[in-house]
Amino acid sequence: MDRPVWAPQGIDLDVPSVSRMYDYYLGGSHNFEVDREAARRAIEAWPGLPKIMQTNRAFMRRAIRFALSEGVTQFLDIGSGIPTFGNVHEVAQAAEPASRVVYVDNDPVAVAHSEAVLAGNDHAGIVSADFRSPSDVLRSDEAERLLDLERPVALMVVALLHFVEDRDEPDKALAAFFDQLAPGSLLVISHGCLEGAPARDRGDRLQKVYEEASSPLVIRSKAQILRFFDGWELVEPGLVSLPHWRPDSPPEWEDSAVFTGYAGVGRKVGHLG
Repeated sequence: MDRPVWAPQGIDLDVPSVSRMYDYYLGGSHNFEVDREAARRAIEAWPGLPKIMQTNRAFMRRAIRFALSEGVTQFLDIGSGIPTFGNVHEVAQAAEPASRVVYVDNDPVAVAHSEAVLAGNDHAGIVSADFRSPSDVLRSDEAERLLDLERPVALMVVALLHFVEDRDEPDKALAAFFDQLAPGSLLVISHGCLEGAPARDRGDRLQKVYEEASSPLVIRSKAQILRFFDGWELVEPGLVSLPHWRPDSPPEWEDSAVFTGYAGVGRKVGHLG
């Protein structure tokens, strides 16, 4: 396979990447044929996937606007993926130019492309790190340059936790971030969930596709997702399906697939423990 000029050296072009598959779902161009093939098989297993991704992005934009309305102008977006139109810094800085954004990803393609997109933007940066190592994120040069941890931060883990296995203790990582963030900080989560889905066997097929990619797909119940907010105070309307979190207008989706994920925002009101 010919290596595109934007693809960093050292990445395996034969293994699908979940961030490049996500880029494909959203109509992006920074993906390889191996990613497109895996994404097509995922869509075959779960035909509503592209619309779910669009619905997830719409939730993210609403959560950003909510954070700004709460006076939170610092954003830490972990598992940020490959920048596409309407990413965090574009939404936040369009409304509040002083907003500061730190993206975090462990995919070399996502990091390289983010560096190119953010060149010249003094209020946004990208960190090559992993959610499971909070200290690597928070002690990075870009985080220290851009974020004031004495002031509230919106911690965004949008469509990330369903790629973090229980054995990697995502709850402990979230608790570590909680401890370092100021009161008034927000936790923004969206997570795939198949509760109420019409065909469980489709979910099994979808998981098999992701097992062959860079990260397995972890299916959790609503109750399990809710536990990620331990220590945080959920803001209204709580943990709800993606289209139902503070919609700009009443959801009119005809495709039931978009209701198979959950979204919520929590606020830090004190210190854990």
